[in-house]
Amino acid sequence: MNSELTEEEMRRALFGTPQPEEQVSTPLVLELVPEVILTKPAAAPVAKKKVAKPFTPRLRVTLQVGNEFEGKMIEFIHEADTLSSLLAEQEAVKAARKKYKYVEMVSVKSM
Repeated sequence: MNSELTEEEMRRALFGTPQPEEQVSTPLVLELVPEVILTKPAAAPVAKKKVAKPFTPRLRVTLQVGNEFEGKMIEFIHEADTLSSLLAEQEAVKAARKKYKYVEMVSVKSM
């Protein structure tokens, strides 16, 4: 047996001999198709529904802040969009530290 097969012989071995396709010639018949124009029916104006905003959990964090040690403190309120009181507290302290040096936590309440 010949170990060196050509590509054509391999194709014939795998897929069999190719069958010639029968070519059937059909006469070209031109049919006149009437032109159809589709129109949308007139619809009554539909009022847009107001999309209800999904509930956003909010926490109100109250801090006592100031720039003097044991000096005058003012109340700083921060609203956080999270359910985690720890994250809300960290967010509030970070925001307060931008302006004030001393920050003391007072409360975290849900709104």
